[in-house]
Amino acid sequence: MKAIIGITANVSGQNNSLNKLYSVAVARAGGIPVMLGYGEECPDELIEMCSGYIFSGGGDIDPSYYFEDRMAECGESDPNRDEPEVELFLRLYKTKKPILAICRGSQLVNVVLGGTLYQDILTQVKAELSHMMTGSSSEYSHPVDVEEDTPLWRIVGGDCMEVNSVHHQAVKELALGLMPMAYAPDGLTEAFYDTVHPYLYGYQWHPERLIDKDKENLAIFLDFVRAASGEANE
Repeated sequence: MKAIIGITANVSGQNNSLNKLYSVAVARAGGIPVMLGYGEECPDELIEMCSGYIFSGGGDIDPSYYFEDRMAECGESDPNRDEPEVELFLRLYKTKKPILAICRGSQLVNVVLGGTLYQDILTQVKAELSHMMTGSSSEYSHPVDVEEDTPLWRIVGGDCMEVNSVHHQAVKELALGLMPMAYAPDGLTEAFYDTVHPYLYGYQWHPERLIDKDKENLAIFLDFVRAASGEANE
């Protein structure tokens, strides 16, 4: 039976939406994508129905969640997404089912578990590497160095891969229990995993936009859906 994968939605006014590329990537990996929208509390039945969950990209998380004042360079936050998504993550984390967190999703995971963020990379890090690419995000922006003996090392089978980059925020301090899996050339954390949870991987880039470019980014979804299906990862 195919794994049903719940994907968190973006919020715009009274509308929930989801970039179709998340669904395409899940389907390509053999899963069935379902959008998890916001409004009333997500039903227990829907949570139970899903075998795995993806926390998708979107706007900046309110800095109050990591106990900082908002900088001028921080983007607007939407409590209509922040509040229910934090609560949803806490509920889903307890299920121990596989979780894949992408871009904003990885930042949310880090913050909820006790980590912090750079509110604006350009202002706070002053890195020479641009993390907000100007071209198509379905192309490469820069390489990342994959840490040996991490889940990502196993997934991609090597110590380097190419990624896109469309974010102005990033992990500053990882939460206790999270370990880095990949770094950008300027040293910023690009991927991490939870050492306590059976399968919780966070990626700062958007692998769903690169599944037609290389086998490594597609492998991220293949591995995730395989885990959600209850198959052993080798």
